[in-house]
Amino acid sequence: MPHPIFDRSRLLLRPLAERRHDFSVEQVLSLSESTDFDAPPLARIAERIVTARRRKRPVILLLGAHVLRSGVQRFLIDWMHRGLLTHVGMNGGAAIHDYELALTGGTTESVAVYIRDGQFGFWTETGRVNAAARDAVERGVGFGEALGAEIGAGRCPQSDLSVLWQAHRLGIPATVHVGIGYDIVHQHPSANGAAIGEASYHDFLILAHSVSCLEGGVVLSFGSAVMAPEVFLKALSMARNVARQDGSRIADFTCAVFDLLDLGSDFSKEPEKSDTRYYFRPFKTLLVRTVADGGESHYVRGPHHDTVRALHRHLASVAP
Repeated sequence: MPHPIFDRSRLLLRPLAERRHDFSVEQVLSLSESTDFDAPPLARIAERIVTARRRKRPVILLLGAHVLRSGVQRFLIDWMHRGLLTHVGMNGGAAIHDYELALTGGTTESVAVYIRDGQFGFWTETGRVNAAARDAVERGVGFGEALGAEIGAGRCPQSDLSVLWQAHRLGIPATVHVGIGYDIVHQHPSANGAAIGEASYHDFLILAHSVSCLEGGVVLSFGSAVMAPEVFLKALSMARNVARQDGSRIADFTCAVFDLLDLGSDFSKEPEKSDTRYYFRPFKTLLVRTVADGGESHYVRGPHHDTVRALHRHLASVAP
């Protein structure tokens, strides 16, 4: 006999208008808002980005949901408009924040408040993200492209702040890398695991193609402890597998990680397993293992609203 499953038909959803948002468009930073934050690697990272683009090499940005909740949307969008980014990848949570902010001007709910009565995540309009997954499968495109098109279709008043929509209109791949059960829309009766999986897997293959061109390029990872290092690791292995058969290499590229943990200053080798830093995947994967054959890596510690703006300042000084 099969094991029993949860009956989703009994779930009750409420409109987003009834939700208290913890982040709104008023908190999105303007491009004129500078920061005094700085870190030694930033100048080098900016130079690597500009050099890569001048040589028509890729610059891939991978980010977690908290990055968009720090209000740096305009800076990421500006980088896309200036041709400094060739690919943006995000987790499912970031895609939801991107969509909700564009739709309602607000995003992010209090887990502590809404989990008490089982209302956390059950917002009717957010469930349209599931429809985007089904649309992606029907059209044979990726999750990010379908959701970006949905945001730009006219129903989202704040679409100018959407990273997914701006990438879509500029023709830049924007991919969404989902873990089933990670995101609030997976709670909804409208969630279709097969469609979500197929749409996100299509995006993974788009990312793998971008990584296959990475020689001489740059990978930026902002605030993603699991998704970014894991999908990049697998995509790089796929790309190197094919490159080896073609007699070429993917080794000379730069990885830059931006996060909050104190990792020290030595990234020449991964920590011992007795060291808690070993279990922070960006350290051993992005800063050590994937660049061990000829690349370079950098770590910038600080809040995203500071590190993004500081990198933006350095980029402006190198490529005004």
